[in-house]
Amino acid sequence: MGTTGMSEQRSIGAILNLLGLLGISLVLTVAFFYQLALGELPCPLCLLQRAGFIAIGMGFLFNLRLGERPSHYAMILMASLVTGFISMRQVSLHLAPGDPGYGSALWGLHFYTWALIAAVGVVCYVALIFVWKDATGKREGDAPMTGFASNSVFAIFALLVAANLLSTVLECGAGQCDDNPVRYLLLR
Repeated sequence: MGTTGMSEQRSIGAILNLLGLLGISLVLTVAFFYQLALGELPCPLCLLQRAGFIAIGMGFLFNLRLGERPSHYAMILMASLVTGFISMRQVSLHLAPGDPGYGSALWGLHFYTWALIAAVGVVCYVALIFVWKDATGKREGDAPMTGFASNSVFAIFALLVAANLLSTVLECGAGQCDDNPVRYLLLR
C-alpha cells in the first residue's frame, strides 16, 4: 500500500475519533445547557453519568493526542459500560407507574434514558471503528492528530470538563450531593 493509502486511512481513523470526541462534547453541552438555562441541577447519578461521558471523551482524546491504541479503546468501552449501568440504575428507579421521572425530558425521554442510549451507541460506534480497521487491513494505531480541528475540539472538551467540575463543586461542596438538588450549596 502506498503512502497515500496509509495517509488516507490514518486521517479516517483520526476523523472517527475526532467525531467521537465531538459527539461526547455535544452530550455534555446539552446537559450543561439544561443545567444553566433551565436551572435543572444534576442529581448524584446524573453527575456520575457525566463523569462517565468525560471518561469516554478522554479515551477519544487519547487516541487523537497519543495515537490510536487498544488501551484507549478499552477505556472508551469500559467507561461506556459503566455509564450504561449507572443509567440503567436510574431508569429502573423511575419505572413505577405514575413516576414522573427526574428532570425534564428531551424528545419524550429523560436524560438518563438518553445517557443509556448514548452509552450503547458509543459501544456500537467503537465496534464499527474496529470493523472498519479490520476491513481495511489497518490494525496498527494511527499517529496523533494535530491541527486546528483537533485543537478546537480538544479546547471545547477541556472547557466542558472544567465547567462541569466547577459546577459540581458549587453544587455539592466538599460533601455528598443532595438527592434532589434545588440550588448550589456553595452559592447560598
